[in-house]
Amino acid sequence: MEKTIDLIRERIRDGNARVVTAEEMPLIVEELGEEGALREVDVVTTGTFGAMCSSGAFFNFGHADPPIKMERVWLNDVEAYGGIAAVDAYIGATQKSTTREARYGGAHVMEDFVAGKAVELRALSTGTDCYPRRTITTELLLENLNQAIMVNPRNGYQRYNAAANSTDRTLSTYMGMLLPNCGNITYSGSGLLNPIMNDPAFRMIGSGVPAFLCGAPGMVVGEGTQHSPAGGFGTLMVTADMKEMSPDFLRAATMTGYGVTLYVGLGIPLPVLDVETVRSTAVRDEDIIVDVIDYGIPSRSRPSLRKVSYAELKSGYVEMNGEEIRTSSLSSYRRAREVAITLKAWVEEGRLDLALPTRRIDATRSAHPLRETVQGPRVLDIMDRKVISIGQDEEIRSAAQKLLKGETNHLPVIDSSGKLVGIVTTYDISKAVVNPGKATRVRDIMKKKVITTTMEEPVDIAVRKLEKHNISALPVVDRDERVIGMLTAMNLGKLFGGRWLK
Repeated sequence: MEKTIDLIRERIRDGNARVVTAEEMPLIVEELGEEGALREVDVVTTGTFGAMCSSGAFFNFGHADPPIKMERVWLNDVEAYGGIAAVDAYIGATQKSTTREARYGGAHVMEDFVAGKAVELRALSTGTDCYPRRTITTELLLENLNQAIMVNPRNGYQRYNAAANSTDRTLSTYMGMLLPNCGNITYSGSGLLNPIMNDPAFRMIGSGVPAFLCGAPGMVVGEGTQHSPAGGFGTLMVTADMKEMSPDFLRAATMTGYGVTLYVGLGIPLPVLDVETVRSTAVRDEDIIVDVIDYGIPSRSRPSLRKVSYAELKSGYVEMNGEEIRTSSLSSYRRAREVAITLKAWVEEGRLDLALPTRRIDATRSAHPLRETVQGPRVLDIMDRKVISIGQDEEIRSAAQKLLKGETNHLPVIDSSGKLVGIVTTYDISKAVVNPGKATRVRDIMKKKVITTTMEEPVDIAVRKLEKHNISALPVVDRDERVIGMLTAMNLGKLFGGRWLK
Protein backbone atom coordinates (compact mmCIF):
# COMPACT_ATOMS: atom_id res chain seq x y z
CA MET A 1 0.00 0.00 0.00
CA GLU A 2 1.18 3.51 -0.85
CA LYS A 3 -0.40 6.96 -0.56
CA THR A 4 0.12 10.10 -2.62
CA ILE A 5 0.83 13.61 -1.46
CA ASP A 6 -2.37 14.74 -3.21
CA LEU A 7 -4.44 12.27 -1.18
CA ILE A 8 -2.95 13.55 2.06
CA ARG A 9 -3.57 17.17 1.04
CA GLU A 10 -7.19 16.28 0.27
CA ARG A 11 -7.61 14.67 3.69
CA ILE A 12 -6.19 17.80 5.33
CA ARG A 13 -8.61 20.03 3.40
CA ASP A 14 -11.52 17.78 4.40
CA GLY A 15 -10.42 17.71 8.03
CA ASN A 16 -9.93 13.92 7.94
CA ALA A 17 -6.14 13.72 8.11
CA ARG A 18 -4.49 12.16 11.13
CA VAL A 19 -1.41 14.12 12.12
CA VAL A 20 0.83 12.87 14.93
CA THR A 21 4.18 13.92 16.38
CA ALA A 22 7.31 11.81 16.00
CA GLU A 23 7.10 11.18 19.74
CA GLU A 24 3.72 9.42 19.25
CA MET A 25 4.65 7.40 16.17
CA PRO A 26 6.66 4.54 17.77
CA LEU A 27 3.72 3.52 19.98
CA ILE A 28 1.31 3.68 17.04
CA VAL A 29 3.55 1.37 14.98
CA GLU A 30 3.92 -0.95 17.97
CA GLU A 31 0.13 -1.13 18.33
CA LEU A 32 -0.98 -1.24 14.67
CA GLY A 33 2.06 -2.59 12.85
CA GLU A 34 3.71 -0.84 9.92
CA GLU A 35 0.86 -1.42 7.43
CA GLY A 36 -1.74 -0.39 9.99
CA ALA A 37 0.20 2.76 10.83
CA LEU A 38 0.47 3.59 7.12
CA ARG A 39 -3.31 3.39 6.77
CA GLU A 40 -3.93 5.35 9.99
CA VAL A 41 -1.32 8.15 9.94
CA ASP A 42 -0.97 10.81 7.22
CA VAL A 43 1.63 13.22 8.60
CA VAL A 44 4.35 13.02 11.26
CA THR A 45 5.64 16.30 12.69
CA THR A 46 9.14 16.71 14.09
CA GLY A 47 10.90 19.30 16.22
CA THR A 48 14.17 20.35 17.75
CA PHE A 49 15.28 23.35 19.82
CA GLY A 50 18.96 23.86 20.43
CA ALA A 51 22.00 26.03 19.87
CA MET A 52 22.55 26.48 16.15
CA CYS A 53 25.58 28.75 15.73
CA SER A 54 25.43 28.74 11.95
CA SER A 55 22.41 31.04 11.81
CA GLY A 56 21.89 34.58 10.58
CA ALA A 57 19.68 37.01 8.69
CA PHE A 58 19.63 39.29 5.65
CA PHE A 59 18.31 42.81 6.22
CA ASN A 60 17.29 45.54 3.77
CA PHE A 61 17.17 48.89 5.56
CA GLY A 62 15.85 51.12 2.76
CA HIS A 63 17.54 54.21 1.36
CA ALA A 64 18.26 57.33 3.42
CA ASP A 65 18.15 60.93 2.15
CA PRO A 66 20.74 61.79 1.02
CA PRO A 67 21.53 58.13 0.20
CA ILE A 68 24.47 56.20 1.63
CA LYS A 69 26.30 53.10 0.46
CA MET A 70 26.75 51.26 3.75
CA GLU A 71 30.25 49.80 3.58
CA ARG A 72 30.60 49.16 7.32
CA VAL A 73 27.44 48.31 9.28
CA TRP A 74 26.82 47.84 12.99
CA LEU A 75 23.58 46.84 14.70
CA ASN A 76 23.71 47.55 18.44
CA ASP A 77 27.49 47.63 18.00
CA VAL A 78 27.54 44.17 16.37
CA GLU A 79 29.16 44.31 12.96
CA ALA A 80 27.15 42.93 10.06
CA TYR A 81 28.52 42.10 6.61
CA GLY A 82 27.82 45.00 4.28
CA GLY A 83 29.52 43.79 1.13
CA ILE A 84 26.25 42.90 -0.60
CA ALA A 85 24.67 46.15 -1.81
CA ALA A 86 24.16 49.72 -0.66
CA VAL A 87 21.60 49.08 2.09
CA ASP A 88 21.66 45.30 2.55
CA ALA A 89 23.57 43.43 5.25
CA TYR A 90 23.90 39.94 6.69
CA ILE A 91 24.40 39.43 10.42
CA GLY A 92 25.75 36.17 11.81
CA ALA A 93 24.53 34.79 15.13
CA THR A 94 28.03 34.36 16.58
CA GLN A 95 29.36 37.83 15.70
CA LYS A 96 30.38 39.58 18.95
CA SER A 97 29.62 43.15 19.96
CA THR A 98 32.53 45.56 19.63
CA THR A 99 31.72 46.98 23.07
CA ARG A 100 30.13 44.13 25.03
CA GLU A 101 32.04 41.30 23.33
CA ALA A 102 30.67 37.83 24.18
CA ARG A 103 27.90 39.22 26.40
CA TYR A 104 26.01 40.40 23.31
CA GLY A 105 26.17 39.41 19.67
CA GLY A 106 24.35 38.84 16.41
CA ALA A 107 21.98 36.36 18.05
CA HIS A 108 20.92 39.03 20.55
CA VAL A 109 20.29 41.51 17.73
CA MET A 110 17.93 39.03 16.04
CA GLU A 111 16.21 38.24 19.33
CA ASP A 112 15.75 41.95 20.07
CA PHE A 113 14.22 42.57 16.64
CA VAL A 114 11.77 39.65 17.02
CA ALA A 115 10.90 40.75 20.57
CA GLY A 116 9.86 44.18 19.26
CA LYS A 117 12.82 46.13 20.63
CA ALA A 118 14.52 49.04 18.86
CA VAL A 119 17.97 48.34 17.42
CA GLU A 120 20.53 51.03 16.62
CA LEU A 121 21.85 51.01 13.05
CA ARG A 122 25.21 52.71 12.52
CA ALA A 123 26.93 52.76 9.13
CA LEU A 124 29.99 54.30 7.48
CA SER A 125 30.86 54.96 3.85
CA THR A 126 33.66 56.54 1.83
CA GLY A 127 31.00 58.36 -0.23
CA THR A 128 30.36 58.32 -3.99
CA ASP A 129 28.64 60.61 -6.50
CA CYS A 130 25.46 58.53 -6.33
CA TYR A 131 25.76 57.80 -2.60
CA PRO A 132 27.26 61.02 -1.14
CA ARG A 133 26.42 60.43 2.51
CA ARG A 134 29.26 59.14 4.68
CA THR A 135 27.67 58.32 8.05
CA ILE A 136 24.29 57.45 9.47
CA THR A 137 22.93 56.51 12.89
CA THR A 138 19.29 55.64 13.51
CA GLU A 139 17.04 53.34 15.50
CA LEU A 140 14.97 50.68 13.78
CA LEU A 141 12.18 48.30 14.69
CA LEU A 142 11.67 45.06 12.79
CA GLU A 143 8.61 46.59 11.12
CA ASN A 144 10.80 49.40 9.70
CA LEU A 145 12.88 46.96 7.63
CA ASN A 146 11.87 46.19 4.07
CA GLN A 147 13.08 42.62 4.51
CA ALA A 148 14.38 40.62 7.45
CA ILE A 149 14.92 37.13 6.13
CA MET A 150 16.56 34.51 8.33
CA VAL A 151 18.81 32.24 6.28
CA ASN A 152 20.59 29.67 8.43
CA PRO A 153 23.41 27.85 6.61
CA ARG A 154 23.53 24.91 9.03
CA ASN A 155 20.63 23.89 11.27
CA GLY A 156 18.91 20.73 12.44
CA TYR A 157 21.96 18.51 12.93
CA GLN A 158 20.84 14.89 12.54
CA ARG A 159 22.49 14.08 15.87
CA TYR A 160 25.26 15.39 18.12
CA ASN A 161 28.06 13.42 19.71
CA ALA A 162 28.09 13.69 23.50
CA ALA A 163 31.04 15.36 25.25
CA ALA A 164 33.27 14.61 28.23
CA ASN A 165 36.66 15.81 29.47
CA SER A 166 39.45 13.48 30.63
CA THR A 167 41.85 16.24 31.72
CA ASP A 168 42.30 17.47 35.27
CA ARG A 169 40.88 20.93 34.62
CA THR A 170 37.46 22.32 33.63
CA LEU A 171 36.98 23.04 29.92
CA SER A 172 34.65 25.66 28.43
CA THR A 173 33.39 24.48 25.04
CA TYR A 174 30.49 24.83 22.62
CA MET A 175 29.23 21.68 24.34
CA GLY A 176 29.06 23.60 27.60
CA MET A 177 31.21 23.34 30.69
CA LEU A 178 32.97 19.97 30.94
CA LEU A 179 34.16 18.99 34.40
CA PRO A 180 37.61 17.42 34.99
CA ASN A 181 38.23 13.69 35.01
CA CYS A 182 35.04 12.93 33.09
CA GLY A 183 32.96 14.50 35.85
CA ASN A 184 29.98 15.07 33.55
CA ILE A 185 28.67 14.35 30.05
CA THR A 186 26.81 16.92 27.95
CA TYR A 187 24.74 16.30 24.85
CA SER A 188 22.36 18.13 22.53
CA GLY A 189 19.47 17.35 20.21
CA SER A 190 15.94 16.04 20.57
CA GLY A 191 16.60 12.43 19.60
CA LEU A 192 13.45 10.74 18.27
CA LEU A 193 11.84 14.15 17.52
CA ASN A 194 14.75 15.34 15.37
CA PRO A 195 13.66 16.01 11.76
CA ILE A 196 16.52 14.25 9.97
CA MET A 197 16.49 11.25 12.33
CA ASN A 198 12.93 10.67 11.07
CA ASP A 199 14.03 10.84 7.42
CA PRO A 200 17.70 9.80 7.33
CA ALA A 201 17.55 8.93 3.62
CA PHE A 202 16.20 12.41 2.80
CA ARG A 203 13.23 11.01 0.91
CA MET A 204 10.78 13.60 2.26
CA ILE A 205 13.16 16.39 3.32
CA GLY A 206 14.71 18.47 0.57
CA SER A 207 14.59 21.80 -1.25
CA GLY A 208 11.18 23.46 -1.19
CA VAL A 209 9.79 21.42 1.70
CA PRO A 210 7.87 23.54 4.25
CA ALA A 211 9.30 23.97 7.74
CA PHE A 212 8.65 25.57 11.09
CA LEU A 213 11.47 28.01 11.86
CA CYS A 214 11.50 30.07 15.06
CA GLY A 215 7.69 30.20 15.10
CA ALA A 216 7.36 31.21 11.43
CA PRO A 217 6.36 29.16 8.39
CA GLY A 218 9.57 28.64 6.47
CA MET A 219 11.25 26.36 3.98
CA VAL A 220 14.16 24.01 3.52
CA VAL A 221 16.63 25.56 1.06
CA GLY A 222 18.69 22.39 0.71
CA GLU A 223 21.58 20.65 2.40
CA GLY A 224 23.34 22.60 5.12
CA THR A 225 27.02 23.38 5.35
CA GLN A 226 29.17 20.58 6.79
CA HIS A 227 26.43 18.16 5.64
CA SER A 228 27.77 14.66 6.34
CA PRO A 229 24.87 12.17 6.33
CA ALA A 230 27.09 9.19 5.47
CA GLY A 231 28.28 9.31 9.07
CA GLY A 232 24.89 10.23 10.51
CA PHE A 233 25.50 13.97 10.67
CA GLY A 234 23.25 15.49 8.03
CA THR A 235 22.35 19.21 8.21
CA LEU A 236 19.87 21.59 6.59
CA MET A 237 19.89 25.12 5.22
CA VAL A 238 16.59 26.77 6.13
CA THR A 239 14.88 30.14 5.76
CA ALA A 240 11.85 32.10 6.99
CA ASP A 241 10.59 35.67 7.41
CA MET A 242 11.68 37.10 10.77
CA LYS A 243 8.58 39.31 10.86
CA GLU A 244 6.49 36.19 11.47
CA MET A 245 8.74 34.70 14.16
CA SER A 246 8.08 34.33 17.88
CA PRO A 247 10.54 35.00 20.72
CA ASP A 248 9.30 31.72 22.24
CA PHE A 249 11.26 29.81 19.60
CA LEU A 250 14.30 32.06 19.12
CA ARG A 251 16.66 32.77 22.00
CA ALA A 252 20.15 34.28 22.14
CA ALA A 253 22.70 32.76 24.51
CA THR A 254 26.35 33.00 25.47
CA MET A 255 28.39 29.87 26.06
CA THR A 256 30.97 30.66 28.75
CA GLY A 257 34.45 30.62 27.28
CA TYR A 258 33.12 29.99 23.75
CA GLY A 259 30.93 32.86 22.64
CA VAL A 260 27.51 33.82 21.33
CA THR A 261 25.01 31.37 19.84
CA LEU A 262 21.35 31.26 18.85
CA TYR A 263 18.78 28.76 20.08
CA VAL A 264 16.51 27.89 17.17
CA GLY A 265 13.21 26.01 17.02
CA LEU A 266 13.01 23.93 13.85
CA GLY A 267 10.41 21.39 12.74
CA ILE A 268 9.48 19.66 9.48
CA PRO A 269 6.22 17.83 8.62
CA LEU A 270 6.74 14.45 6.97
CA PRO A 271 3.96 13.03 4.77
CA VAL A 272 3.53 9.30 5.40
CA LEU A 273 3.46 7.85 1.88
CA ASP A 274 4.79 4.31 2.31
CA VAL A 275 6.06 1.69 4.75
CA GLU A 276 9.61 3.03 4.53
CA THR A 277 8.39 6.38 5.85
CA VAL A 278 6.53 4.59 8.64
CA ARG A 279 9.66 2.67 9.57
CA SER A 280 11.91 5.75 9.68
CA THR A 281 9.41 7.84 11.68
CA ALA A 282 9.10 5.06 14.28
CA VAL A 283 12.69 5.68 15.41
CA ARG A 284 13.24 5.52 19.18
CA ASP A 285 15.85 7.11 21.40
CA GLU A 286 17.24 3.62 22.01
CA ASP A 287 18.00 3.38 18.27
CA ILE A 288 20.04 6.58 18.08
CA ILE A 289 23.67 5.88 18.99
CA VAL A 290 26.40 8.51 19.42
CA ASP A 291 29.95 8.64 20.73
CA VAL A 292 31.03 10.25 23.98
CA ILE A 293 33.92 12.33 22.65
CA ASP A 294 36.88 13.35 24.81
CA TYR A 295 37.17 17.13 24.43
CA GLY A 296 40.28 17.05 26.56
CA ILE A 297 42.24 16.05 23.44
CA PRO A 298 42.92 19.24 21.42
CA SER A 299 42.68 17.60 18.01
CA ARG A 300 40.17 17.38 15.18
CA SER A 301 40.05 13.60 15.61
CA ARG A 302 39.17 13.36 19.28
CA PRO A 303 38.88 9.83 20.69
CA SER A 304 35.59 8.22 21.66
CA LEU A 305 35.31 7.13 25.29
CA ARG A 306 32.29 4.92 24.60
CA LYS A 307 29.07 4.72 22.58
CA VAL A 308 25.73 5.63 24.13
CA SER A 309 22.11 5.92 23.04
CA TYR A 310 19.96 9.00 23.41
CA ALA A 311 17.83 6.96 25.80
CA GLU A 312 20.86 6.58 28.10
CA LEU A 313 21.75 10.26 27.80
CA LYS A 314 18.19 11.36 28.59
CA SER A 315 18.07 9.07 31.65
CA GLY A 316 20.39 11.47 33.47
CA TYR A 317 23.28 9.07 34.00
CA VAL A 318 25.69 7.09 31.85
CA GLU A 319 27.97 4.38 33.16
CA MET A 320 31.60 4.79 32.18
CA ASN A 321 34.63 3.07 33.67
CA GLY A 322 32.46 1.55 36.36
CA GLU A 323 31.06 4.90 37.49
CA GLU A 324 27.71 6.60 36.97
CA ILE A 325 28.36 9.96 35.31
CA ARG A 326 25.68 12.61 35.30
CA THR A 327 24.44 13.83 31.91
CA SER A 328 22.89 17.16 30.99
CA SER A 329 21.28 18.45 27.82
CA LEU A 330 22.24 21.71 26.12
CA SER A 331 18.96 21.71 24.18
CA SER A 332 15.36 21.82 25.37
CA TYR A 333 13.30 18.71 24.76
CA ARG A 334 10.23 20.44 26.18
CA ARG A 335 10.53 23.23 23.63
CA ALA A 336 11.26 20.72 20.83
CA ARG A 337 8.01 18.98 21.76
CA GLU A 338 6.22 22.36 21.57
CA VAL A 339 7.64 22.82 18.06
CA ALA A 340 6.27 19.43 16.95
CA ILE A 341 2.87 20.06 18.57
CA THR A 342 2.57 23.56 17.09
CA LEU A 343 3.54 22.23 13.68
CA LYS A 344 0.91 19.50 14.06
CA ALA A 345 -1.76 22.18 14.60
CA TRP A 346 -0.50 24.14 11.59
CA VAL A 347 -0.81 21.10 9.33
CA GLU A 348 -4.27 20.23 10.63
CA GLU A 349 -5.40 23.83 10.08
CA GLY A 350 -3.92 23.95 6.58
CA ARG A 351 -1.50 26.72 7.49
CA LEU A 352 1.34 24.80 5.80
CA ASP A 353 0.80 23.25 2.40
CA LEU A 354 2.70 19.95 2.34
CA ALA A 355 5.18 19.44 -0.47
CA LEU A 356 7.71 16.91 -1.62
CA PRO A 357 11.28 18.03 -2.42
CA THR A 358 11.80 19.93 -5.64
CA ARG A 359 15.43 18.82 -5.42
CA ARG A 360 16.69 15.87 -3.43
CA ILE A 361 19.41 16.15 -0.80
CA ASP A 362 22.37 13.79 -1.16
CA ALA A 363 22.17 11.21 1.65
CA THR A 364 25.60 9.71 0.91
CA ARG A 365 27.86 12.74 1.22
CA SER A 366 30.70 12.99 3.76
CA ALA A 367 32.25 16.27 4.90
CA HIS A 368 36.04 16.40 4.69
CA PRO A 369 38.53 18.38 6.79
CA LEU A 370 40.24 21.56 5.67
CA ARG A 371 43.02 21.12 3.14
CA GLU A 372 46.08 22.72 4.68
CA THR A 373 48.85 23.57 2.22
CA VAL A 374 51.06 25.10 4.89
CA GLN A 375 51.45 23.37 8.22
CA GLY A 376 51.34 25.61 11.27
CA PRO A 377 54.38 25.81 13.54
CA ARG A 378 55.07 22.91 15.90
CA VAL A 379 56.83 23.02 19.23
CA LEU A 380 59.90 21.36 17.72
CA ASP A 381 60.32 24.36 15.39
CA ILE A 382 60.95 26.88 18.16
CA MET A 383 61.79 25.03 21.40
CA ASP A 384 65.14 25.33 23.21
CA ARG A 385 66.93 22.02 22.77
CA LYS A 386 69.53 22.82 25.40
CA VAL A 387 67.90 21.78 28.66
CA ILE A 388 69.29 22.50 32.12
CA SER A 389 67.71 20.10 34.61
CA ILE A 390 68.32 19.01 38.19
CA GLY A 391 67.85 15.84 40.18
CA GLN A 392 65.14 15.69 42.82
CA ASP A 393 67.62 14.63 45.51
CA GLU A 394 70.05 17.50 44.91
CA GLU A 395 70.35 20.35 47.38
CA ILE A 396 68.39 23.55 46.89
CA ARG A 397 71.75 25.35 46.83
CA SER A 398 72.65 23.49 43.62
CA ALA A 399 69.38 24.56 42.01
CA ALA A 400 70.04 28.18 43.03
CA GLN A 401 73.50 28.09 41.46
CA LYS A 402 72.11 26.83 38.15
CA LEU A 403 69.41 29.49 38.10
CA LEU A 404 71.86 32.26 39.05
CA LYS A 405 73.81 31.59 35.88
CA GLY A 406 70.90 33.31 34.14
CA GLU A 407 70.43 30.74 31.37
CA THR A 408 66.97 29.75 32.56
CA ASN A 409 64.24 30.59 35.06
CA HIS A 410 62.81 27.05 35.09
CA LEU A 411 64.52 23.83 36.11
CA PRO A 412 62.85 20.55 35.16
CA VAL A 413 63.36 18.06 38.00
CA ILE A 414 64.19 14.49 37.05
CA ASP A 415 64.44 11.23 38.97
CA SER A 416 67.28 8.70 38.85
CA SER A 417 65.98 7.25 35.58
CA GLY A 418 65.83 10.65 33.89
CA LYS A 419 62.02 11.00 33.92
CA LEU A 420 60.34 14.32 34.66
CA VAL A 421 58.93 14.41 38.20
CA GLY A 422 58.61 18.15 38.90
CA ILE A 423 59.76 21.67 38.18
CA VAL A 424 61.30 24.51 40.20
CA THR A 425 61.49 28.19 39.29
CA THR A 426 63.49 31.17 40.41
CA TYR A 427 60.51 32.15 42.57
CA ASP A 428 60.48 28.74 44.32
CA ILE A 429 64.19 29.07 45.12
CA SER A 430 63.78 32.64 46.37
CA LYS A 431 61.04 31.59 48.78
CA ALA A 432 63.16 28.72 50.12
CA VAL A 433 66.14 31.04 50.67
CA VAL A 434 64.12 33.82 52.30
CA ASN A 435 62.22 31.39 54.53
CA PRO A 436 64.78 28.72 55.49
CA GLY A 437 63.27 25.71 57.22
CA LYS A 438 63.16 21.99 56.86
CA ALA A 439 63.34 22.15 53.07
CA THR A 440 66.86 21.23 51.99
CA ARG A 441 66.38 19.17 48.84
CA VAL A 442 64.84 20.05 45.49
CA ARG A 443 62.05 17.51 46.01
CA ASP A 444 60.93 19.53 49.07
CA ILE A 445 60.08 22.65 47.05
CA MET A 446 59.38 21.43 43.53
CA LYS A 447 55.94 21.55 41.94
CA LYS A 448 54.97 17.97 41.26
CA LYS A 449 52.13 18.77 38.88
CA VAL A 450 53.91 19.80 35.70
CA ILE A 451 52.18 21.05 32.55
CA THR A 452 54.13 19.72 29.58
CA THR A 453 54.12 19.71 25.80
CA THR A 454 55.53 17.48 23.06
CA MET A 455 57.63 18.16 19.97
CA GLU A 456 54.74 17.49 17.58
CA GLU A 457 52.18 19.57 19.43
CA PRO A 458 50.98 22.65 17.49
CA VAL A 459 52.29 25.89 18.96
CA ASP A 460 48.71 27.22 19.23
CA ILE A 461 47.87 24.40 21.68
CA ALA A 462 50.98 25.08 23.71
CA VAL A 463 50.06 28.77 23.89
CA ARG A 464 46.61 27.84 25.25
CA LYS A 465 48.29 25.81 28.00
CA LEU A 466 50.46 28.74 29.01
CA GLU A 467 47.49 31.10 29.04
CA LYS A 468 45.16 28.75 30.90
CA HIS A 469 47.67 27.94 33.63
CA ASN A 470 49.25 31.41 33.78
CA ILE A 471 52.77 30.04 33.36
CA SER A 472 55.67 31.06 31.14
CA ALA A 473 57.39 27.80 30.20
CA LEU A 474 56.62 24.20 29.29
CA PRO A 475 59.02 21.24 29.47
CA VAL A 476 59.00 19.30 26.20
CA VAL A 477 58.85 15.56 26.89
CA ASP A 478 59.07 12.40 24.82
CA ARG A 479 56.92 9.28 25.15
CA ASP A 480 58.96 8.12 28.12
CA GLU A 481 58.44 11.42 29.97
CA ARG A 482 62.09 12.40 29.48
CA VAL A 483 62.76 16.11 29.01
CA ILE A 484 64.10 16.88 25.54
CA GLY A 485 63.54 20.64 25.38
CA MET A 486 61.89 23.72 26.86
CA LEU A 487 59.29 26.03 25.33
CA THR A 488 59.30 29.49 26.89
CA ALA A 489 57.52 32.81 26.45
CA MET A 490 60.71 34.09 24.84
CA ASN A 491 60.49 31.42 22.12
CA LEU A 492 56.88 32.37 21.42
CA GLY A 493 57.68 36.06 21.47
CA LYS A 494 60.19 35.54 18.67
CA LEU A 495 57.63 33.60 16.64
CA PHE A 496 54.61 35.86 17.14
CA GLY A 497 56.27 39.14 17.96
CA GLY A 498 54.64 39.11 21.36
CA ARG A 499 51.10 39.09 19.84
CA TRP A 500 50.09 35.85 21.58
CA LEU A 501 50.11 37.65 24.92
CA LYS A 502 47.04 39.79 25.58
